Amino acid sequence: MGKIKWVLDPAHSNVDFSVKHMMISKVKGMFREFDAKIEADPNDLTTANVEFTVDLASIDTRNGDRDAHLKSADFFDVENHPKMIFKATKFVKTDDNEYEVTDDLTIRGVTRPETF
Repeated sequence: MGKIKWVLDPAHSNVDFSVKHMMISKVKGMFREFDAKIEADPNDLTTANVEFTVDLASIDTRNGDRDAHLKSADFFDVENHPKMIFKATKFVKTDDNEYEVTDDLTIRGVTRPETF
């Protein structure tokens, strides 16, 4: 079949998160601006190319003061590092429909490999 390019549909996609706050409550939020570049053979994802970017300035926790603090140099430092980038570097098939993915995740200019 060969590789196919997928196009992200922003009307039917979202990036949500939930984080524990002071071990008592959870803060929920979302990033409103993001994009993905996906090119893969649906029958063999081991050769897939996946890159996902998030515009960190688009964070929305429904609290303007908190959002401003998260955008500041205390957290994301959006002025100097406006994007969070996930780039898949390796897909290993572990079962018929399951893969282990290794990626590079870049936040604040620091890239760390992750496997999931």
